[in-house]
Amino acid sequence: MSDSRPPASSSRGLWILIIVLLTPAVVLPLWVPLYNRTDPELNGWPFFYWFQMALIPFATALTVIAFVLSRIADRKDREARGQAPDPQQPEDPR
Repeated sequence: MSDSRPPASSSRGLWILIIVLLTPAVVLPLWVPLYNRTDPELNGWPFFYWFQMALIPFATALTVIAFVLSRIADRKDREARGQAPDPQQPEDPR
């Protein structure tokens, strides 16, 4: 019986990096004991408010980076399988 698994993806490292980048954006807001306090204050705002507000641009930046990397990884995976690199553009029939 032959092994029908596809060869290891050249973009596997990128997918692992994407998971590592997205993990803090998910785990930090759910880890309530981390920010369940009032000190230190920032301009009168308790820590639990300004920390959550700071997480928004932090998570957004990580998500944008992960999205760009996922596009690169998807393109590599498609090329490795012999498909068109960009799903919106069909292959050139030449």
